[in-house]
Amino acid sequence: MFSGIVAATGRILNIAPLEEGVRLTVDVGTLELDDVQLGDSIANNGVCLTVIALEGNTVQFDVSRETLNCTVGLAEPGEVNLEKALRLADRLGGHLVTGHVDGIGEVVRFDPIGESHELVIRAPAELAGYIARKGSVTVDGVSLTVNRVEDREFSINLIPHTVQVTTLKRLAAGSRVNLEIDLIARYVERMQAWRNVEQGTPA
Repeated sequence: MFSGIVAATGRILNIAPLEEGVRLTVDVGTLELDDVQLGDSIANNGVCLTVIALEGNTVQFDVSRETLNCTVGLAEPGEVNLEKALRLADRLGGHLVTGHVDGIGEVVRFDPIGESHELVIRAPAELAGYIARKGSVTVDGVSLTVNRVEDREFSINLIPHTVQVTTLKRLAAGSRVNLEIDLIARYVERMQAWRNVEQGTPA
């Protein structure tokens, strides 16, 4: 489990093909590794990956073909947002994030508004109903608050700090991003669907 508060940005240095997926070598930048062991989880652009090797400031992860097919940003060298898994005693500065990407969104625009930036994203149709004004959403591993929703598009205000310390600064119209909907919204939908089944109402 994660919080969506990015601890550091790293860089994918190498992508080695496997029989069913790839092996990533990531320079983790300023991410502290003193408490990281083999088998621990680190989110890369919002994708929960398992540490399989550690050497100096680099970490290796195996990524399945299924994960590559339903995410972006892990199939080519480049920057990634990094966050270590939460401990029970950690502060929850963002919101509960599983590291399981629900879908891929497309940036409609990314414009400076005063000192901040407005980020507008078009969500896949199957996720649009889970995104609510003033609710939480994870974009490339970053916990963000939704300001406005219109059909499949939603708007987010990014403060200067978020732009500075994450890879979101590199977004532009047409960029694709990993989206994870709020965990609570997912359970509310499931509970409502089950209630409809019990009552004999079409879901």
